[in-house]
Amino acid sequence: MDLHIKEEHGFRYIESGGSGETLMLLHGLFGALSNFQGIIGKFSDKYNVVVPILPIYDLPIFQVSVSGLVDAVSKFVEFKGYEKVNVLGNSLGGHIAILFTIAHPEKVSSLILTGSSGLFESAFGSAFPKRGDYEYIKNKTAETFYDPAVASKELVDEVFSIVNDRGKAIRVVATAKSAVRHNVGDKLYQIKAPTLLVWGKQDTITPPFVAEKFHDLIENSQLFFLDQCGHAPMMEKPDDFNDILEKFLNEVTAEKSVS
Repeated sequence: MDLHIKEEHGFRYIESGGSGETLMLLHGLFGALSNFQGIIGKFSDKYNVVVPILPIYDLPIFQVSVSGLVDAVSKFVEFKGYEKVNVLGNSLGGHIAILFTIAHPEKVSSLILTGSSGLFESAFGSAFPKRGDYEYIKNKTAETFYDPAVASKELVDEVFSIVNDRGKAIRVVATAKSAVRHNVGDKLYQIKAPTLLVWGKQDTITPPFVAEKFHDLIENSQLFFLDQCGHAPMMEKPDDFNDILEKFLNEVTAEKSVS
């Protein structure tokens, strides 16, 4: 589905305008719309699928943090007038989704996390390698996935362009450091919304034990592992991911209609 990026009131986003509830997708540090093509294609008619472009590269440098991004998402939801959202986040997007859910429980119908940061993550580290080292970036990007072939040239080029833009690279490092500081372990008990955890068994960035810890600490949660899958299950195993997500969202809708 070819959805155009809308620009309104300082926000950039896509929105499918589907007939059902809003399904808001929050991306990680690298990549945005391309990461969610499978979800967008599957759910855009039945749900109002919306993907806000997180202002990682647009916030003033002193506001670059996980908290700053949560604030941006909160303002976006308020601007759009969404009564309730099903919020799904991958990697950093999961971290933001968690904090948004805790801050605005009345706005969240359900929470979906996949490869989420917030407890433990192993990524690029606190500094980027020498600029211009394309092969290093290619290998690092491939490590995100169980199957290195998922790291397409377009994806590697996108990551490479980010780390070679000094302004963007500084903001990525600042955001990553902020994510490490904002550990959510002692806050997860506050989440009461139905929660779905979908993890790759071979995720090396947020390994399986992280998913199990989220499952232990979030009261109303379900956990599914996908084999031969890394840090971005919605990209690497889109059909399996979508089947699990569809069943979960149907359950959430059924529970709401009963109550």
